[in-house]
Amino acid sequence: MKHIVYLLLALLAGCQSTPPKPPLQPVASVDLPRYMGDWYVIAHIPTFLEKGAYNAVESYRLRSDGTIITTFTFNQDAPDGPLKTYRPKGHVRNTRSNAEWGMQFVWPLQADYVIAYLDPQYQQTIIARKQRDYVWIMSRTPRISAAEYDALSERVRAMGYDMSLLRRVPQQTQPPPRSTP
Repeated sequence: MKHIVYLLLALLAGCQSTPPKPPLQPVASVDLPRYMGDWYVIAHIPTFLEKGAYNAVESYRLRSDGTIITTFTFNQDAPDGPLKTYRPKGHVRNTRSNAEWGMQFVWPLQADYVIAYLDPQYQQTIIARKQRDYVWIMSRTPRISAAEYDALSERVRAMGYDMSLLRRVPQQTQPPPRSTP
């Protein structure tokens, strides 16, 4: 009987409502060929795969069929830690803007990938998820100024993220050699 009571309490706790978050708005338009290439992860709310990441870089290559070949690499737990490499495949879900993708690590599941901010020079971007569980602040360079970081972090906060979970990703000045996607 005690187990049933605990189960009912857990179910009721799951029914509690949380305050609604503002709708996550993707950028109006992304020039996919211009977006391709290397992006250094400056900060993130990490997935379980990337906890303890150093020198994280996400590289994109557009295929002729419209899919996006992705190579995500980082050193685990130290600047010279073991190199981890993941190769999800991106699929553009919204071809009007090219700003909403599905990222497939395991078939048939696709993770939500929303380009929620992109500067006009294609030098900084924020990748968000509608669930507000993970986020990535990325740049074309391994380092950005404190003012740029603060401005990008403020954008993440305004999207409704829990900022206590945001983690800076340590980047070496000279990134380690990487395999091409």
